[in-house]
Amino acid sequence: MKVQSLSVCVPTGECVNHCAFCVSRMHHEDYPNKMSNSNPYFDLYEKDYIRRLEFARDNGCNTVMLTGTAEPQQNLTFLREFGTMNQNLSSPFRWIEIQTTGVLMDRNVLRLLRNHVGVSTISLSISSFNSEENMLNNGTPVNHMVKILDFCSLVKEYGFNLRLSLNMTNCFEKQGLDLVLRNIRLCLADQVTFRRLYVQEGTPQGDWIKKNACSREFLDRLETHILNNGKRLGILEYGQEQWSYDNASYVFDRDCMAKDQKEAMKYLILRPNARLYSKWDDSASLVF
Repeated sequence: MKVQSLSVCVPTGECVNHCAFCVSRMHHEDYPNKMSNSNPYFDLYEKDYIRRLEFARDNGCNTVMLTGTAEPQQNLTFLREFGTMNQNLSSPFRWIEIQTTGVLMDRNVLRLLRNHVGVSTISLSISSFNSEENMLNNGTPVNHMVKILDFCSLVKEYGFNLRLSLNMTNCFEKQGLDLVLRNIRLCLADQVTFRRLYVQEGTPQGDWIKKNACSREFLDRLETHILNNGKRLGILEYGQEQWSYDNASYVFDRDCMAKDQKEAMKYLILRPNARLYSKWDDSASLVF
């Protein structure tokens, strides 16, 4: 088995955000946190955790995505521990990314991620280029509102690669194609992913998405514009085409839950119980 990517699910409590379209809230997850210093068997589970990291590396995995059911930076203690564990591997991960809405990320957090954890790419998830609108869609407390342009500037100041992960609500469609592309340039993004929102029937999040997602036609217009005016770079590990346009790379993600993933396109998820899984929404997908 060749593992293309390892998603490290950072153990956290309740998310500081309450995104109206949150995939994690669409299904119940029960993975006990064994990676807490208060756990009397922490030393045993830490060894298990390291074995899983090594397993992924042994199977050709080069990439780690720090993510989770909440904002990863809500648990800075774990991020420090992960940085130390990775540095002590016989063959450490060099390509480390973090998925975030930018909430709770200040200069001190960015410095920790850059210098100790080894993060090279910040993948910023937004649902609108309007900071207030983005805050409302993401259910972010007002006192933690992310000023998008300021945050992107700070990310670039610290030398990170910046990926914009655009959760395609109708906020972008209302702005129109030209303004969306202009805002991407203003953010100084190196990479852009247009992410079609995932609907699970019978959930509040699914109902919200049906009312507030951008249309398929608008996504098609964006894709057609990039394909007609850009240059094809190649195919990513998940089978998605990557395009060069206006000094940034573009990807259209129409399968954020990897439901159509080919068997050869393997990725793994390392949960807080120190076990590896192959699916986000099915605990029966235990691998090791």
